[in-house]
Amino acid sequence: MKEIRIHARAGQGAITTAMLLALAAFKEETYALAFPHFGAERMGAPLNAYVRLSNAPVGIRTQVREPDYVLVQDATLLRGFDVTAGIKPKGLVIVNDEIAAADLGLRKGVKVMTVPASRIAAETVGRADRANTAMLGAFAAATDEIRLESLKKAVMERFPGAMGQKNVAALEKAYELAKAGQDKKRSSRALAKPARR
Repeated sequence: MKEIRIHARAGQGAITTAMLLALAAFKEETYALAFPHFGAERMGAPLNAYVRLSNAPVGIRTQVREPDYVLVQDATLLRGFDVTAGIKPKGLVIVNDEIAAADLGLRKGVKVMTVPASRIAAETVGRADRANTAMLGAFAAATDEIRLESLKKAVMERFPGAMGQKNVAALEKAYELAKAGQDKKRSSRALAKPARR
């Protein structure tokens, strides 16, 4: 089972992010469970959403406390929350930010990547606060847990017509950007390896 925790603010589409990921998983015949955790929140208040993906039925209904992956849709949450809390040793944190992952100040030993999801959303969807589909595109590229095509189908089912096409464009742009970043890192590691004698 893979567990995903999403950090966002109310109104940023975190629940939609979780639901889209679960819907895409269903399309791949994977079991999924998605649910939010919030109280009587006002717009802008911090909240979490959770997703579990598994090859077997998901019976666990508790909050995700030891995630494999963390999506942070609003980088301002890094100042008040330890988004890395409980993350598994090989886990990954994906943060919506323009700066380099190393400059975020997250604890050492945690794998982190950044994606300019708000900028992508502004360019494709027309609203910087709708960065959720861009985050999912980056997630697909960085983890291989879900296929981009499945996410596209889920988005078009949830947002038919022009709005769906705009969100698909956000998915694709973030996916390509994240894949390019992954390829660049792999190339850098290969170049850094000492020559064999």
